[in-house]
Amino acid sequence: MGTWDIGPFDNDTAADFSGELDEAPEGEREAVIRRALLSAIDTRDDLDSDIAAEAVAAAALVCAQCPPGEPVTTPYGPDLPVPRLPDDLRELALRALDRVVTEPSELLELWSETDEAGPWRETIARLRTPLLPPPPA
Repeated sequence: MGTWDIGPFDNDTAADFSGELDEAPEGEREAVIRRALLSAIDTRDDLDSDIAAEAVAAAALVCAQCPPGEPVTTPYGPDLPVPRLPDDLRELALRALDRVVTEPSELLELWSETDEAGPWRETIARLRTPLLPPPPA
């Protein structure tokens, strides 16, 4: 996997995922995001780095629609607008991110072998925060 930085779209797999999302008809983009999240969640054995990278990118798209989520502004993200996503994707995105950082995960292992492991984990933590359920009033 070609990776050039710690952001959710800063790798070849996530950039390809963005292209897949742009090629999907507007009415099917939610399903593409859902599939990416569920692929990571449903992996019981070693989580492949490509599946994990897609899940992180999909979670970033969900996060961008949750206050105070960060908008996806990278040129490697989707070019076309992401439709309003249903609220149930918040929980799926959170579960997918949790799976990415739980062993066995090839992406976790690859990042753990670098000097950028801490900043990458901080990126994942920043994505998680807006996905958490709001505290009770």
